[in-house]
Amino acid sequence: MHTKEKKLQAFSRLLDIMDDLRQSCPWDKKQTFDTLRHLTIEETYELTDAILDKDMEEIKKELGDLLLHIVFYAKLGSEIEAFDIADVAETISDKLVYRHPHIYGDVTVHNEQEVKENWEKLKLKEGKKSVLEGVPKSLPAMIKAMRIQEKAKGVGFDWSSAEPVWEKVEEEINEFKTEVLANNPEKMEEEFGDLLFTLINYARFKGINPETALEKTNKKFIKRFQYLENKAQYEGKDLKKMTLEEMEKYWEEAKRKP
Repeated sequence: MHTKEKKLQAFSRLLDIMDDLRQSCPWDKKQTFDTLRHLTIEETYELTDAILDKDMEEIKKELGDLLLHIVFYAKLGSEIEAFDIADVAETISDKLVYRHPHIYGDVTVHNEQEVKENWEKLKLKEGKKSVLEGVPKSLPAMIKAMRIQEKAKGVGFDWSSAEPVWEKVEEEINEFKTEVLANNPEKMEEEFGDLLFTLINYARFKGINPETALEKTNKKFIKRFQYLENKAQYEGKDLKKMTLEEMEKYWEEAKRKP
């Protein structure tokens, strides 16, 4: 691993390159906060893919792409004299010091939960009217549900254990079934949402990240389905003309593959 001096040199080089690109590259010269926004979201998802794949080389590359975006936004901020990269670094450093009084102050904590509770209390002292203000509105619904639950837990609004949460899951399943039998689309949607929210809550109690779990299932399904497609093509068969039983045979083969 590199020394601190080497790390600072590498970061300084990136800042210099950003200056050069902003001055000389036609594409970089045209970018704004708005044009970069969707690209930043894309880069973030590419990083999460690499993390799920546990591909260290790809994680390194994607972190670089994301770091470039941070430096780019800071450069844009400096051009309108709003802030620069030093302001960005100082702001997050100040916040970390303030929200970790058990490290930089005289507060004593005994576990991770107490750290989270102190974090939420300090945020309220900063002027936030609700602990839920820190949950971005544009987050995907599943991640948002998890963050809402974590925020509520930070101030003590939570179930005491996993058992009553599972009872709630069963209750929501029955309520959803009732609306399915009644064939009420609006109520079905509402109850399905309640069921998902409660399942996410139960996953949290069991230490499962529901977003990660679902994405791993997505990847597993894609891998098996593509095996089915390739096997059918190899044998000269048209998927659209195959029976479900024929496809199921390939699917079971795919499940046995490592």
